[in-house]
Amino acid sequence: MKKYEKLAEEIAESIRTGVLRKGDKLPSVRQASASHAVNASTVFEAYYLLEARGLITVKERSGYYVSGGSSTLPELAAHPVAHPYLTPVDVSELVFDILGATRNRTVVPLGSAFPSPLLFPLKKLGRTMASIAQHMDPWSSVRDLSPGDENLRRQIAVRYMIDGFSVPTDDIVITNGALEALNLCLAAVSKPGDSILIECPTFYAALQAIERNGLNAIEIPSHPKTGVNLDAMAAALEQHKPAACWLMTNFQNPLGSLMPEDKKQALVALLQRYQVPLIEDDVYGELYFGQQRPKPAKAFDTEGLVMHCSSFSKCLAPGYRVGWVAAGRFAKTIERIKLTTTLAAPAPVQQTLAAYLAMGGYDRHLRALRHTLLMQQIRFIETIEQVFPAGTQLTRPAGGYFLWLKLPEGTDALSLHQHCLELGISIAPGPMFSAQRQFSEYIRLNYGHEWTSEIEQALHTLARLIPEHIR
Repeated sequence: MKKYEKLAEEIAESIRTGVLRKGDKLPSVRQASASHAVNASTVFEAYYLLEARGLITVKERSGYYVSGGSSTLPELAAHPVAHPYLTPVDVSELVFDILGATRNRTVVPLGSAFPSPLLFPLKKLGRTMASIAQHMDPWSSVRDLSPGDENLRRQIAVRYMIDGFSVPTDDIVITNGALEALNLCLAAVSKPGDSILIECPTFYAALQAIERNGLNAIEIPSHPKTGVNLDAMAAALEQHKPAACWLMTNFQNPLGSLMPEDKKQALVALLQRYQVPLIEDDVYGELYFGQQRPKPAKAFDTEGLVMHCSSFSKCLAPGYRVGWVAAGRFAKTIERIKLTTTLAAPAPVQQTLAAYLAMGGYDRHLRALRHTLLMQQIRFIETIEQVFPAGTQLTRPAGGYFLWLKLPEGTDALSLHQHCLELGISIAPGPMFSAQRQFSEYIRLNYGHEWTSEIEQALHTLARLIPEHIR
């Protein structure tokens, strides 16, 4: 980063976290120049960049002021979770009913699990694929069987190296999206009747996988800012002897929480002590708003116990369905399970992504994508602050594209969801994120679609409906 970009990011982070609030005056150029030990032109460049991003505004003869990015709404505290006991999971029908509506393009996708496909370089990827298809080695359809295309696995290994830790190429297995990677990991380390430790609330697909495989869930409370409660996890490990853990350490869905680095280290040390594998779902790790990508728990794994799963679906190529797992000691087992189920991800798609990554435009795309998502988060929070009823609380994630909201006491999120659907608006109600159907007053909103008057009006309508669904 150039000096002015680094200074701009520091100020943007202060705005996003609420250290600087709407209407606050920024230091003068002279003051900022002295305090940051940079010249005046660097400060001007940083302020120009922040102004272009809509974060600050200049008032003639007065100075620069924060124009957005903070909120007076209370930030969510941890939700009290019922005692972590073994829970048979039965959520699939609820999830299928709720997700079915999000496929309809006429529905405003506040409840969608996906960012807008318009945010991605699909034309460039298409041109790359056309070239790959014309010159593809016919034998690659055999060569690229699991564990997958060697060039793509090497490019992924390079991404790990850039993030500051090493993953051997042979540990990486290419999959049909991250969800297959996660399910392969679950199959590799569990059998029917076992228990799986999950955070609460959790990604509903984890609940569905646990249900489908005849497993039990152990729900551990998770903080909206810092992630899973390690003390509660240690107690559950001692009491229940789970077969594995399934967690999101970076920008968790639905909370948006980001586990601090020292807590990730402590998590890995705890699991190593009990020799319990971690299935780490890290599909949102590239969508950070800070200065560098947060490391996954995998970065602290010295025993091969962490299976790090990710994909290109949320950050580069939705619909291509290419993911992977850096599987550590479980790589060969997962590779064999993959071979006996779906064999391989499509060879042309793997080679297309490998070629795109090698061309060097990926990080430029990611910077633009992260900027867009941050701006959309700011617009969402500002609108929610203006129109939602008193008693609303929300998270302010440092990445990803989800907001987790607690609505006023007594709100029935499921009935609110049904009412919204009747008006062409989808939301994701809290009970779909818990094996015990908790979070009846919570909803998840997706800010990963372009801000439009339609989305703004949908938020106004949602705010108007909430009081009608308070018991």
